[in-house]
Amino acid sequence: MATQDKNSSKQVTSRIPGQNEPNSPKRRSFMVFAGASAGATLLGTLPGCGGSSDSLGSTPPAATPPTVAADPIWGPTGQATAIINKLASITTSTFPAADFQVTSYGARTLQASALIQANAWPGGAIPWVSGSQAAASPQSPGSTVMVPWDMTDTAYDSYSAFNAAIQAAHAAGGGRVVVPAGNWYCGGPIVLLSNVNFHLTSGCTIYFSPNPADYAKNGPYPTANGNLYWTRWQANDCLNFGSPIYAYQQNNIALTADDNTCVLNGQAMTPMQLSTKPPTSCWWTFKGTSNAYGYVKPASGGAPVSQADANTGTTSYPANAATYPASTALTSLPAAQVTNPQTNVSFMNQDGTTTTLMALLTVSGWNQDQNYLPALSELGVPVVDRVFGLGHFLRPCMVEFIGCTNVLLQNYHTQNTPFWQHHPTDCTNVVIDGVFADSIGPNNDGFDPDACNYVLVQNVQFNTGDDCIAIKSGKCLDTEYGPMQNIVVQNCTMQSGHGGLTIGSEMSAGVQNVYARNLTMQNENWATNPLNIALRFKTNMNRGGFINNVWINGVTLPNGVNLAGAYGGHALTPSSSYPGAVTGAGTVGLAGAPSTGQGGLITFDCDYQPSGDAVRWNPATINNVNITNVNATNTSGTVSYPMPTGFSATSASCFQAIVAQGPVAADYNGPLPVPAVPPITGVTISNCNLGTPICTGPATTTTPGPVLVSNVKSITLSNVVIGGVTYNSALVG
Repeated sequence: MATQDKNSSKQVTSRIPGQNEPNSPKRRSFMVFAGASAGATLLGTLPGCGGSSDSLGSTPPAATPPTVAADPIWGPTGQATAIINKLASITTSTFPAADFQVTSYGARTLQASALIQANAWPGGAIPWVSGSQAAASPQSPGSTVMVPWDMTDTAYDSYSAFNAAIQAAHAAGGGRVVVPAGNWYCGGPIVLLSNVNFHLTSGCTIYFSPNPADYAKNGPYPTANGNLYWTRWQANDCLNFGSPIYAYQQNNIALTADDNTCVLNGQAMTPMQLSTKPPTSCWWTFKGTSNAYGYVKPASGGAPVSQADANTGTTSYPANAATYPASTALTSLPAAQVTNPQTNVSFMNQDGTTTTLMALLTVSGWNQDQNYLPALSELGVPVVDRVFGLGHFLRPCMVEFIGCTNVLLQNYHTQNTPFWQHHPTDCTNVVIDGVFADSIGPNNDGFDPDACNYVLVQNVQFNTGDDCIAIKSGKCLDTEYGPMQNIVVQNCTMQSGHGGLTIGSEMSAGVQNVYARNLTMQNENWATNPLNIALRFKTNMNRGGFINNVWINGVTLPNGVNLAGAYGGHALTPSSSYPGAVTGAGTVGLAGAPSTGQGGLITFDCDYQPSGDAVRWNPATINNVNITNVNATNTSGTVSYPMPTGFSATSASCFQAIVAQGPVAADYNGPLPVPAVPPITGVTISNCNLGTPICTGPATTTTPGPVLVSNVKSITLSNVVIGGVTYNSALVG
């Protein structure tokens, strides 16, 4: 698949050298540091087998020290330093010194009576706050006070005033739009324009409408499903609800605040109903998590209420009585919309079955919104014909900027966000500095740069319901923006989340030139809501792409990560269709159920949720990843989360120290011949102390050890301590 080089506009291949490797084995193998393991190969010596580190021998007499070469990554002329220097000019000083007070355009602070305690909703108890679903619905910071959408279009709705002030500043050549201290309500997207800094004064909180209809009223794309916005949902492009903070193809924009007392509250736990009505749903209902946040699975043929339900077309939401059409059957789409020439071309796959791309996409579940959008991408349907919004259940990101240049995000605090907290897409020169991304709902990633070029993430705090940082570059055929590249992450703190620093999973156009240092993965909620994985690399044969040139130096984990290993989920069950596919069953941490979902301190997962993607034709590649100075401390005490069968929480830092699952050849379901399925290669882990895993070995075919590798050509360990033993070895499997 070709991608676009952002600098030269030259088409470049998304594959990298070293890809033409033999196919991976049909079944996984794993290697361990102690004990024997069938199918595992070890290059070099494992001193851990003898219980001691390598002998370094005698030391020669000291000589005159040579001139030390400058650090090629972080030195004065290093690769990461060049990115930092390039972005040094992205500051508030670049905006004209003119203030536009939102109160001058009609904005009004809320009356105290508009703020409702979550446990005192006038229409009755909220099930996910104090009712039957409360235990399964973690309460996100900022959710105890709610402002119902009763406020929309009242004198206390500042939506029009905020946007009028932005338009005035833009028309005047730029400036700072100022929101004073106090509580404010906004009944729709705040749309930033070029040369405008939208600034929050200390003590300011903006409560955004919890009604989806308010994000489909004023967008630039009129459709049967509302006036929508050009967006990207889970790395696929579509027309959808506008984000609470939104910008499209603007230059020199900023969202800033005096400090973290300034809150952007997406109200994702606030009911969609008027305050006088019984509460039945909220933004997070749209996820479709069983018996959580208002979701109850509809009866067969019943009205959909989430992205995971068959969209049969019916009353959209309790907050909006209108009726919208069902999703058009993929086989009934107008021919002019289906531009992928492979759509109806018959081919034989590796199990001997003759099929087509369309047949793969029209399996059961095709009309769930979460599957329908990727299918439209695979078929090459133009973005303007991928219409979602009202009648659908794809939640908007909290902050989404698309195609913008020179972006500054600084010092504010996000809470209760509908979906990903920050999603710059196809943006150039992005700085996020001093922000607190603090929302623990479903898919509440903290910062997800997608196909951007030149990004600096620094001094950011993360407390999230998904990955703290997830670096992406499109999904399926939506790779028009090219790779994600040239990003520096430094001086950040991570608390709860799925991955501390993650690359993937949607990375079809590739990710390259990633530099990170001085990360504190504090994991202060280790006993109740722990960080699942520290460093996470994830993709599959649909999300594809490549990871190349990654340098991570300095990660501190004073409370380790999740001690309970878990398989990554969505397995492909072995059958005639998938002769060697992984079952995702059996003892966690072994080949049949690798702990790729949580519990691995450093995790490479090239088989991430494969059954969630109908088309799996593009093996990913991982090369030149360098990880150094990762130091994890064991935790000791009672945890409130369940441990896998056969394991208990002891003094430990993780479930397994390193989990590396390369691409699985059996997952491929495209035309013959099966392409080369390259192993993970070129990974170096050095000068690390990964603490003591739950799985200490000795490993057998029924007992997991501290490391698992499969379809790995070489992961080089240099001065890596695991369980008190130092390793200088190369891992293959």
